[in-house]
Amino acid sequence: MDPKLIMLAALGFIVAGYVDYWIRSATRPIELMIGYVTNFFDTLGIGSFAPTTSYFKLRKVVPDEKIPGTLNVGHTLPTVIQAFIFIVLIQVEFLTLATMIAAAVVGAYAGAGVVARWPRRHIQIGMGFALLVAAILFSMTNLGLFPGGGTAMELRGVKLIVGLAGNFALGALMTLGIGLYAPCMILVSLLGMNPQAAFPIMMGSCAFLMPIGSMRFIKAGKYDQRAALGLAIGGVPAVLIAALVVKSLPLTWIRWLVVIVVLYAALTMLLSAFRQAPPLPAEPAKI
Repeated sequence: MDPKLIMLAALGFIVAGYVDYWIRSATRPIELMIGYVTNFFDTLGIGSFAPTTSYFKLRKVVPDEKIPGTLNVGHTLPTVIQAFIFIVLIQVEFLTLATMIAAAVVGAYAGAGVVARWPRRHIQIGMGFALLVAAILFSMTNLGLFPGGGTAMELRGVKLIVGLAGNFALGALMTLGIGLYAPCMILVSLLGMNPQAAFPIMMGSCAFLMPIGSMRFIKAGKYDQRAALGLAIGGVPAVLIAALVVKSLPLTWIRWLVVIVVLYAALTMLLSAFRQAPPLPAEPAKI
């Protein structure tokens, strides 16, 4: 049997358990538009975490401390659809694909356990800097500063070890709300792979790690059910349209708009955190 079919069957099994777990935990109605828009462009390689965070912050839809969990929980199902499509369409060598995905899953599981316990101010600071990184990556894309990559569809030896370490770190950072797509594309290109190879690697990584990491946020109650359902239900048809109908769009101007919005959200997130700086401890009473 084709090992990719076994991997996709395992993904389907994980997601079925995840959907059952989530539906039993969510009871409120949904918003759809932000899920549709962000996941449409996510499928084309822009990423969904930074734009969604910006929307949540600008409209005050989700409390800051619940944004990382809401992003991971809400974008899981659309990302899984992306993974099924791109793993089938783009032929990355199986060992490279499977081990890179596994590294990201382990990183996300470790990271979610930490972020789910963080207080509001720590999450605001972490997400503020994560958004600044996202804005830098978007700008580098527009200015053509990403490495061009090579033609390889596999990694071996030292390059594979570096790739695994990098994807482990990116999986952990995803739980804080920094998207994996742009950094993964940079990593893959630096290692000499064809940039197209990034799509099944990054989408497969997210599809496997997000259900597992999201369950920890759900268990801790650190996500917004209504907003997460909106992202999921609006996002699934958007992915199908973007991947199967829309072949290409001029995305540079959209990335510049995202840079502006994300920078604004990053600054407001950091300002909110520093306005709530904890008071200095009281001096001991003199005897």
